[in-house]
Amino acid sequence: MLILARQFKTVQQHWKSAGSYSTLGLEVGLSVVFGLFLGRWLDGKFGTGNVLTIVWFLFGVAAAARAIYRALQRANEAARRAEAEAESQRKSYLHGTDRKS
Repeated sequence: MLILARQFKTVQQHWKSAGSYSTLGLEVGLSVVFGLFLGRWLDGKFGTGNVLTIVWFLFGVAAAARAIYRALQRANEAARRAEAEAESQRKSYLHGTDRKS
């Protein structure tokens, strides 16, 4: 039963990771597209050529880069936690603290 619970937890973590990364792709795409279209709309409104399109496109790219950076930070933190948990389990196994007498 314990093995099934661990497998379920692993499957659950994989789905959570997949959802997180698909959200990242959506956020990156929407940031760039939103910046591009907002810039084009403002250029049409104010008659500034392509200046605002370029500026808002670059804002969208910056927002996308920030989203990627934040996702990498979360992934690194999750990896650190998993590594610490595995090390804790390894130590408790080696010292015999997880065995039932």
